[in-house]
Amino acid sequence: MSQGLPTRIKWMYKLAPFYLLTFVVFYLGLTRESVPNDAFTPLRWVMLALFVPLAVKYVIQLLAAVLYSLTQARPELSGTLPRVSVLIPAWNEEVGIVKTLRSALNSDYPDLEIVVINDGSTDGTHQQIQDFLQSLPAEHRQLFCYLKLPNGGKAKAMNCGLERASGELIVTVDADSLLDRQAVGRLVARFADPDVAAVAGNVVIGNRARSIECLQQLEYLYGFFFKRGDSVFNSVYIIGGAAAAYRRDVLQQLGGFDHSIITEDIEISTRILAHGYKTRYAHDAVVYTEGPSDWKGLCNQRLRWKFGRLQTFFRHRSLFFQCRRRPGPYLSWLLLPVALYAELLLLFEVVLMTLFFGYTIYTQDFLPLMFVILLMSSIIWLQVISDPKRATHGNLLWLAPVAWLLFFFIDAVEFQALYRSIKRFCKGEALQWQKWVRKGLSQAPELLSDSNGSQHPVDLLN
Repeated sequence: MSQGLPTRIKWMYKLAPFYLLTFVVFYLGLTRESVPNDAFTPLRWVMLALFVPLAVKYVIQLLAAVLYSLTQARPELSGTLPRVSVLIPAWNEEVGIVKTLRSALNSDYPDLEIVVINDGSTDGTHQQIQDFLQSLPAEHRQLFCYLKLPNGGKAKAMNCGLERASGELIVTVDADSLLDRQAVGRLVARFADPDVAAVAGNVVIGNRARSIECLQQLEYLYGFFFKRGDSVFNSVYIIGGAAAAYRRDVLQQLGGFDHSIITEDIEISTRILAHGYKTRYAHDAVVYTEGPSDWKGLCNQRLRWKFGRLQTFFRHRSLFFQCRRRPGPYLSWLLLPVALYAELLLLFEVVLMTLFFGYTIYTQDFLPLMFVILLMSSIIWLQVISDPKRATHGNLLWLAPVAWLLFFFIDAVEFQALYRSIKRFCKGEALQWQKWVRKGLSQAPELLSDSNGSQHPVDLLN
């Protein structure tokens, strides 16, 4: 406890300015009378209209999240369990590869093989893998298949692993991530419906020693929660490779992962939907991943994500506003169009926020801003309470009241990624995989055994 005190005090100092600003908003809102100005009425209605599509999407997702809790939250494994192949692609992952392999080996799923694909690493990844495999008893070593390939990119490495895999279901895990012991079984449980071709797991940021890492933890919790609503409509279109599961025959039928798009995981999940299959989300299939620990690494990561998602939108543009029964109107008329619309709003966010805050201060009408703060805080508290690893996210309860300010930092990162992506598209430039410095998750996967979230890979605030 005494060791955690300095960290908590440091956090209080960091959050103090944000809490002070939030307090000022509520103080002014409760003590000042608004000054009506008819000249600003058109601006107010225009601002409201601009955010209506986003509001409609979030309301639908929140309502659907309740339905998810009633219908999809706790499926049970039954009957003959399918064989599962866990694919772990690795390129220069000497820092964390052994912990990732050990967490996969520690899975409680009974019929498992682990396929490790070394994509031409130039560091000590190969030696780390070899030493780990040689240290295992024979009965554990036979669960592994190790492929050492020349560097060809993640998608090609995944396709090689797919060819070698013998499992009916394919689970992919990044080499900087740790599988929760129950994650594989909980992913498998979502395939009871034969039309479900892919399932997204719940990715949690496992490193939280720095502010930038806790900010990503908050962002991941906030974003992944809304996948519950997408799951109800069988339309989870972003299934990240850090925690994904697929039917092998569907992947093979569709030609495997596309190496021409840098976010092969987003592309394949969207392609699966385009072919009429269902996709789901498993909130209780938890995988801990390492987030970038510096701003440059985070900016480059988001550039890759943004560029790849825009590539995917363009490749599958026929999904927008289509009238086929599958994937259905939720994806084609709401999810995808609003996602693209949100990128358009992001381009003009500085102007829009300047107008909004200028209007708020000039007219002393703080009610809309107070409503946004209370709503966002309530949603985050709900997300923490309803998360299967809620103890892991206990630190976010302190961030919820000031999240409305913290998300502007994420918006700034997303804006630079969007600007750089558009610039590359205009110039016809491609984007190569961008490596960032990894430090590795700090604890062993044996701590990932408690299903109620009481144990986790790092201390709540350290």
